[in-house]
Amino acid sequence: MNNFKKIGLTALAGSLVATSVYAGEMSVAGSASLRMSNHAGTDGGKTMAMGNQLTFTGSGEMDNGMNVALSFILDQGDNTVDAEAATTAAGTGGPFDSHSITISSDAMGSVVFAGEGASSAQNTIDTTAAGDIWDNTFTYTGPTNSNASNKTLLWALPTFVDGLDTKVSYTGASAGKDSQISYALTYSGIEGASISYGFGETGGTDAAEGTDVTTMKASFAFGPVSAGMSINDYAAPTGTASEEQSSYKVSYSITDELSVSYGSETHETTGQSFDEEFSQISVAYTTGGLTLSASQTDAENATTSGNEEEMWNVGLSFAF
Repeated sequence: MNNFKKIGLTALAGSLVATSVYAGEMSVAGSASLRMSNHAGTDGGKTMAMGNQLTFTGSGEMDNGMNVALSFILDQGDNTVDAEAATTAAGTGGPFDSHSITISSDAMGSVVFAGEGASSAQNTIDTTAAGDIWDNTFTYTGPTNSNASNKTLLWALPTFVDGLDTKVSYTGASAGKDSQISYALTYSGIEGASISYGFGETGGTDAAEGTDVTTMKASFAFGPVSAGMSINDYAAPTGTASEEQSSYKVSYSITDELSVSYGSETHETTGQSFDEEFSQISVAYTTGGLTLSASQTDAENATTSGNEEEMWNVGLSFAF
């Protein structure tokens, strides 16, 4: 990691509050990856791709004891939509990606405002136990999670109970959507275990109610074995199909560097006679900042009843 000392954080804080900031620090971390995959049954055959990302972070302490932190991500081609130009061509929004500012103190906790890449409180825990297999492999349109536009404030409250993490978010009104509040609770006060509950909404209006989204998760670790399960429930208003995602994953660490895991996801939709089912077995070897991984993913009824798909991936990633 390369550090760049004292870069303009005094000016940043001066735009927020009328107080000074002590010498801060700006740092940059990067990641890169290579991947080869094969989606059986498609004309594309084997494909290769790469990923790259730089994350700039800076922080400084004000003379009133509060801290200000800035995060900015560069990720070429990640954004496919340029909101200002209202275009959707691939890469027109790059290379700039998620960016946010965080104000925190021991007494107030931390408040995050994202210029892009905002998360509601429920969004922070809505990844399935198996890691969103449906979203990271096949072209499958899943349900929409709770609304989090760039008008979202995310507040991580200070700790009131040992082991309990509490987040609350407020998303302002936007075109076709009323303002809304989301929350998430995670308790990790039991050694090796974690339990989470979150609630949010997709956003709606007085005339057209939105969908309520509830997330429940639990995980535990015992020696080399870890396991987790999750349920995401999408309770749609009357006349619209509701959905449920249930998922689990079991992992075993053969050594400190080598691990193997198996995950499964099932998607149910009211009024649909079949369930979409996804499963994945994967192996990962990590040494230093390098990770070598391989996985085999299978899908049943992913788009229509009786449809079967499979994909394998081999990847190499670096963190620096």
